[in-house]
Amino acid sequence: MAGKYRALYTGITNDLERRVFEHKHKLAPGFTSKYKINRLVYSETFSNPRDAIRREKQIQGWLRAKKVALIISSNPTWKDLSEGWFGKEKCGGSSRSLP
Repeated sequence: MAGKYRALYTGITNDLERRVFEHKHKLAPGFTSKYKINRLVYSETFSNPRDAIRREKQIQGWLRAKKVALIISSNPTWKDLSEGWFGKEKCGGSSRSLP
């Protein structure tokens, strides 16, 4: 997840749509609310929760530049991949892509 000014958050969930909804509506207190982390810019799917946790820890250990490169490799415009998930409702601000 990313914020308007590209602050980054890496986490895992067993329900991506619910978790994105929580971020967009600031239902997750702490870092994500403070820095308005409300755009899904990258995701991976795992069938085994342990693999997901391992990958989360791996990415969290990376320098910012490597995380940005991972995002850009599949989403060069940092488009909100969850755009349209919640109907016409405006969640978390602007729907335009970041530069």
